Amino acid sequence: MRKIEELHFHNTYARLPEDFHSRLAPTPFSQPPYLVSFNAAAAALIDLDPNEAARPEFVDYFSGNRLLPGSDPIAMLYSGHQFGHYVPCLGDGRAILLGEVRNRQGEKWDLHLKGAGQTPYSRDGDGRAVLRSTIREYLCGEAMHGLGIPTTRGLCIVGSDEEVLREEGVETGAMLVRLASTHVRFGSFEVFYYRRQYEHLARLADYVIAEQFPHLAGAGDRYPRFLAEVVVRTANLMAKWQAVGFAHGVMNTDNMSILGVTLDYGPFGFLDDYNPGFICNHSDHGGRYAFHRQPDIGHWNLHALAQALLPLMTEEQAKEALAIYEPALVAHYTDLMRQKLGLEEWRPEDGDLLTGLLEIMQADHVDYTSAFRSLGGFQSDPSSANESLRDMFLDRTAFDAWAARYRERLRSEGSRDAERKPRMARVNPKYVLRNYLVQVAIAQATEKRDFAEIDRLLDLLRDPFAERPDMEQYAAPPPDWGRRIVVSCSS
Repeated sequence: MRKIEELHFHNTYARLPEDFHSRLAPTPFSQPPYLVSFNAAAAALIDLDPNEAARPEFVDYFSGNRLLPGSDPIAMLYSGHQFGHYVPCLGDGRAILLGEVRNRQGEKWDLHLKGAGQTPYSRDGDGRAVLRSTIREYLCGEAMHGLGIPTTRGLCIVGSDEEVLREEGVETGAMLVRLASTHVRFGSFEVFYYRRQYEHLARLADYVIAEQFPHLAGAGDRYPRFLAEVVVRTANLMAKWQAVGFAHGVMNTDNMSILGVTLDYGPFGFLDDYNPGFICNHSDHGGRYAFHRQPDIGHWNLHALAQALLPLMTEEQAKEALAIYEPALVAHYTDLMRQKLGLEEWRPEDGDLLTGLLEIMQADHVDYTSAFRSLGGFQSDPSSANESLRDMFLDRTAFDAWAARYRERLRSEGSRDAERKPRMARVNPKYVLRNYLVQVAIAQATEKRDFAEIDRLLDLLRDPFAERPDMEQYAAPPPDWGRRIVVSCSS
């Protein structure tokens, strides 16, 4: 393991032409910084000794007070479609890429400081992040990783008593150190397409291919094949979100990773009671990014990316790549839901079985995560009423009719309860990062400067499938005050 001054930087993005980014250092807090939380699991990705978090220098490096040896800080340029409308210049308005660290396995990880002060892309913003939103992103990155969903990770949160004005009022500032293989987005390509800087567009594509898709480097058809791989990765990500019941909230093209990882946690939410029209962002008045629309928006965003890449390929090649999306999405989602239902194989009639379950869950406002977890304990013996699952439904008759179909389906493939239950427990989480759980952690941190709940959730969500008798209360559906929490874009 390495000391923080010994991290091995290899800053490839900073070596791209000046039109790709702006060089500047982070802006230190005006009030003394302090460590809010440290994620040892994320530190291991860059070979960082976890004991380094106890050094005063650690907070200095990740609050803008000192520059990491070997780093080359930049703010990245990009544009994007926000709620369907093109915005020509966005970029890192409050974040700075400190540099890229390679670990001993040769993996490259961006060290991205979010809340680092104003940049040329701040657009009249203050460049800061607040503790509230930083806690949300930090925890959700780890929660998604625990669920097996590609995501950015949080290394640490550094706080300060510096006052930051938001629509909710005056809040305290914070910085999040975020790790990702790359922070290149769909919007990174869009900006050069709409500026007609096609040489830069090709330069960026070749850079991303060399760094992230090296098997395509040098191939004559590398650009359409690159697009096709991004299509598949994005389709798989959308399928995973839908299967676990996650709503992103702001699926703008500048929030879409070129690697198909979950990027930029602003307003997000996991389903409580099953509602396909769930909107987690109170700024999304038209429901553009509602839960059930995410697969379509993923496709829409890929169309925007394909448009940006047209100078590098024919229209027919772009269409062929985009045509892969729907079958890839359906195939992956079907397989994930097959596993959640505990089925060994997917048969044509199983679509109706799944739809039937979701329909009665929606009608009776049944908790999505709890229902699928409980389904793992389903007893296929006709004499069992499966009370724990049945009691989640108001319409017992509808549930009994569905249970009879499910029981027969299990019997038809010789499914055994004792073998099926542990298999389902590995794909149906007991714990997800419900918004009310985050809200409790935020309240304790902002009102009492008590960060213990953040670390408690961090520990729990690393393995959301495990039974934790001491944490049973965290698996419960939200109390009345925590139902249907919606979150703003303010961060």
